Amino acid sequence: MLKAEKRPGKAVEKGAGMGGFIPFAIPDIGEEEITEVVAALRSGWITTGPRTRLFEDEFAAFIGGGTQAIAVNSATSGLHLALEAAGVGPGDSVITTPYTFTATAEVIRYLGADPVFVDIDPSTLNLDPAGLEEYLAGRNRRKDVRAVVPVHFAGLPCEMDDILMIARRHGLKVIEDAAHAVPALYRNKMVGCLGSDATVFSFYATKTITTGEGGMIVTRDPALAGRCRVMRLHGISHDAFDRYRAETPSWRYEVVAPGFKYNMGDLAASIGLHQLKKVWRFHRIRSKMAARYSEALQDLPVILPPRANFGDVHAWHLYVIRLAAGAGTGRDRFIELMAKKGIGCSVHFIPLHLHPYWKSRYGLRPGDFPNALKAYENAVSLPMYTRMTSDDQERVIAAVREILK
Repeated sequence: MLKAEKRPGKAVEKGAGMGGFIPFAIPDIGEEEITEVVAALRSGWITTGPRTRLFEDEFAAFIGGGTQAIAVNSATSGLHLALEAAGVGPGDSVITTPYTFTATAEVIRYLGADPVFVDIDPSTLNLDPAGLEEYLAGRNRRKDVRAVVPVHFAGLPCEMDDILMIARRHGLKVIEDAAHAVPALYRNKMVGCLGSDATVFSFYATKTITTGEGGMIVTRDPALAGRCRVMRLHGISHDAFDRYRAETPSWRYEVVAPGFKYNMGDLAASIGLHQLKKVWRFHRIRSKMAARYSEALQDLPVILPPRANFGDVHAWHLYVIRLAAGAGTGRDRFIELMAKKGIGCSVHFIPLHLHPYWKSRYGLRPGDFPNALKAYENAVSLPMYTRMTSDDQERVIAAVREILK
């Protein structure tokens, strides 16, 4: 087991980088988070309670725009709740991208609905608005389309003005999968207050801020927010915190729907409270690292990640390069060679239409979404995390250059 090395504001694991193996990602947890978790343990309240509510309030204030925030135990459960609250149900269909993690589509199946995939823009790797319009205007479109779920891939905002305009014209709900997008901006507005019906963020261990496991639904719609709050805890009309800590008897509650067990507890929220305070510092580090990668790799046979448009801010959850013609090696071999040099890389994502379940259920073929397929075949996510030292990053750069030169 790795030992923690104490220093002010940091809890550092020995062996992460520092000449050893450089992992793909490590969370950046400081003494502030640890102290808050200990305080929560000593408080006697460790499930959904005062710290979770405070985290919700502070996250809503961070997003702005008069939003409400509902803390959940994962972005997956957040997407499920948001789509359910938006009225998606059996027999409906929901448009999304094939270039995403399976959770984006599986929650649609949870509701008895079907995903409809639209290909990505080959530059941004986000849902292509032109493809969305083409599908909705086409003769073969499904008549039961209820919603659209765009995914802000790697932290780069989708073209939300176009997507929202198209969706509204066709009477569709929009639920943003913003698992990668803390703290992304689109047209100088925080992702989360752009005009969609709801936005869902992830605080998984590898994300830009973390609660270990966790997520947040953000919406301006009071009815949608209320439905999500009820359904995240068994469809019960009152949270346990209200029932158990009230000074007057309030044990009676009503089950108003067959809900789920999706609530975030105070231990996770304790971490989130302090991660949120660090979000812009973390972002400055990630942005600087992304700029260093782009500068150092620009002369190699690779396609670099797209930069954000003027007025937008890239969250830089991932730094994804794509091997180009002349790379001299395939993507899989490249990752093997990087591993031999003590560097962990990853692949985001294996498109959903290549997986057995989605492929067989909907009769999909690899060539159905050529942009997603081509991006996947050449994509590599390089290590990028806030505890990564400049020496670690230079090791990664040197390894990439040695393999591709």
